[in-house]
Amino acid sequence: MHQATYGTLYSAFCIMATKLPRQKHIPQRTCIVCRTTGAKRGLMRLVRDGEGRVSYDATGKRAGRGAYLCHLPQCWEQALKRGALVRALRIEGLQAEDTEALREIAQRIVVEATGMAAS
Repeated sequence: MHQATYGTLYSAFCIMATKLPRQKHIPQRTCIVCRTTGAKRGLMRLVRDGEGRVSYDATGKRAGRGAYLCHLPQCWEQALKRGALVRALRIEGLQAEDTEALREIAQRIVVEATGMAAS
């Protein structure tokens, strides 16, 4: 009777392991308001730069402390009203220009959401 040795078992494992396709790692992030998790590319990143300014980061690669929001208009409204964004980015408060820019982005999201729902 043939008895399996460590070497033959290891060889068989290596052959099986190389034939299986590897799953690509997809980074997960959490929305700071509703706490839902999703793929990093599926959420919108806001970044605080070195001067304390907050802006939308379309590429997801800008330097600075980041916070993620989903595409729901309610999350954007709550992030600006309740200070979730201020807490997540660890800043004293949003500057007026930053708040206006973020409100414009939130408005675009609302328009896109209602436009898609009407279609």
